[in-house]
Amino acid sequence: MLTVRDVMTRSVSTVKPDTPLRDVAHVLTRQGISGAPVVGADGAVLGVVSEADLLVKEQGIDAIPHRPLAALFGESRQTRELLAKASAITAAEAMTAPAITVASNRPIHEAAAIMTARRVNRLPVVDDGRLVGIVSRADLVRAYVRSDDELAATIRDDVIRRVLWLDPASFTVSVRDGVASIAGRVERRSTAKMVAHAVAMVPGIIDSHVLVSWTLDDRALVPASLDPVFPFGPR
Repeated sequence: MLTVRDVMTRSVSTVKPDTPLRDVAHVLTRQGISGAPVVGADGAVLGVVSEADLLVKEQGIDAIPHRPLAALFGESRQTRELLAKASAITAAEAMTAPAITVASNRPIHEAAAIMTARRVNRLPVVDDGRLVGIVSRADLVRAYVRSDDELAATIRDDVIRRVLWLDPASFTVSVRDGVASIAGRVERRSTAKMVAHAVAMVPGIIDSHVLVSWTLDDRALVPASLDPVFPFGPR
């Protein structure tokens, strides 16, 4: 299964907390990127400063909306954050924090879900509290542009063998135009269901036809509920 590590960019353009915004703008334009992680001396990601953050600065304080009766009840959190960005002169003052990050060992569909839910274009990749790369929407899209042979190899080697711990020789796997066909036999019905689910999650597979038979219907093998007072059964 493809992970963030497989598609991320390892060489990352970063800025320091005290980097002036003019220099931040130069980094973004020179590298052709929409945002850069703000990294502390220990390698920890403190936040991300983006084109959107710089645009708040460019628009100025007068362009920031205020909620009704702000003078009485105070400004909203969003307005306070925008006012701070409009007055910022360094990366730390303009950045969005905390940074939304992802670990390198997470499957790429999780990174895609985070980007979609949080409406961000890229995620710093952090392992053990340190920046190790960055993954963008473009990186995730490129993961789908793989040949049928590459997709079939991924299903056999990554899904069937490494993830499910099954023998690839027990299955017939083929992919044509992104549509996977898998046939084989397993011991349990739940395993057959796992095969179908895992294959469908492979980036680049647009549809799948899984014909995996099974010997034991283990849906009925449900453990007996335990007594809440005597968790090991009645005495």
